[in-house]
Amino acid sequence: MKEQHSPYCAIGLFNPKSPTNVGGIMRAAGCYEANEVFFSGKRYAIAAKHQTDTKNVSEKIPLTQVNDLTQAVSQDIPIVCVELVEGATPLPLFQHPDQALYIFGPEDGSLPQEVVDKACAVVYMPTTGCMNLAATVNVLLYDRVAKHTQQFNKQQILDSRDNNNRLKFKAKP
Repeated sequence: MKEQHSPYCAIGLFNPKSPTNVGGIMRAAGCYEANEVFFSGKRYAIAAKHQTDTKNVSEKIPLTQVNDLTQAVSQDIPIVCVELVEGATPLPLFQHPDQALYIFGPEDGSLPQEVVDKACAVVYMPTTGCMNLAATVNVLLYDRVAKHTQQFNKQQILDSRDNNNRLKFKAKP
């Protein structure tokens, strides 16, 4: 019998440079209930003094600087790189593991080969050209939730919408 694990999702950002992107990623992590966000490199830490739109999610989800993203989580957590790499799986065909550390390349470069070599899978967004880093994280996390979630409910809408939103939709016959 296969051992059951609790779902776990962490995001690893390889040397990000933009506080706006990291803020957008933190917001996505909160919306899609990621457990942690890690980043490597020095560029973000230098730029972090700028205000970002995290919707206070960093109070719930840790944003931690690490030297090596591949060592940021337990060795039994699969690493999935998200990058435009020959041999990668298109995201629509990818089956997400229950537990994963998703590692994304920087806004202005690619992941090092040694990071890709440690991955159990590499996925890419089948787009023309490359996407913005925060947009890519949003798409991946949405895909993970859409493929793992079997139940959607009204309470989620009520808990998530803005306080001023009281809209209702009634389907036409």
